[in-house]
Amino acid sequence: MPSILVIYNPIAGRGRVKKHWPEVQQGLIDSGIEFDVAATSEPLEAVTLAEKAVTKYSTIIAVGGDGTVHEVVNGLLRASNEGETIALGVVPLGNGDDFAKMIPPQTSIGGKVFDWRVAIEKITKGQTKLFDIGRMSGDQLSSEQTNNPQYFMNGMDIGFGAQAALNFTKVPSFLTGMAAYLASIMKTLIDYRIPKVSIQIDNQPAFEQSTTMTAITNGRCFGSGFWVCPEAQVDDGLLDVMVTQSVGRLKILRLIPKIMKGTHVNEPILRNYRARRVVINSQQSLVVEADGEIPYPQTRHLEVQILDKKLRVIV
Repeated sequence: MPSILVIYNPIAGRGRVKKHWPEVQQGLIDSGIEFDVAATSEPLEAVTLAEKAVTKYSTIIAVGGDGTVHEVVNGLLRASNEGETIALGVVPLGNGDDFAKMIPPQTSIGGKVFDWRVAIEKITKGQTKLFDIGRMSGDQLSSEQTNNPQYFMNGMDIGFGAQAALNFTKVPSFLTGMAAYLASIMKTLIDYRIPKVSIQIDNQPAFEQSTTMTAITNGRCFGSGFWVCPEAQVDDGLLDVMVTQSVGRLKILRLIPKIMKGTHVNEPILRNYRARRVVINSQQSLVVEADGEIPYPQTRHLEVQILDKKLRVIV
């Protein structure tokens, strides 16, 4: 019996996985890799597949985008009870593939992530490294939520970025990659609200803040090419936190090109922190985005913490 399970999402990357899966499958076979295959057909199915797979397999390969990887990671962390996971390999074929940018050698700002052929080479060699993982828990205000903790490998945010992620699902399918993300941003600019929240960083006193966007990251990049916390490291045992003041549309438009270059960190409208735990409270319900997904469509209380070196990744 093969020790590797390949989980692929045919609709990931707006059809890129479906288009390239025969090549990827043949590439794995040609590399001498023995594996079983499971295709997802509905949201969150990869969570269940990954969670059940750990009793039969020593490695899971996620073929798709950050959403597919996000689901597999959640399944692995649940199965391990937040202990060290079995190995995860990634074949990036999504819209953003931001997690793959964190796999050594880390992608430089503006650089392209390795393609599926390089990914297969890495899987063949089987070298691994332990990554940190972000853990979230929040109150339940929506029937779409579960009571389970949620995990992220790249980052999460509230405010403008979360609303843009929600709007991304409404972008026409012919737009892909950065064009699709920019279209969702333009849509968000038309109508967005600025929440007032209370934020506690580790054991410091909480402070109140009206924030256009607050991001808590483990990785450096999300949204295809927005280097929100460009100095973040996936194995330093810390979360990188960016809190913006309440800003209008013009300032957002001026800030976006800088975030795409990672040159925004000293902007006076931003505050940056490093922490092991962050608590956010709000009188308003908040949309929470994580790795491009919406684990909390509505919440007023959120606790985020770092889990040190729990995810074993093929690098």
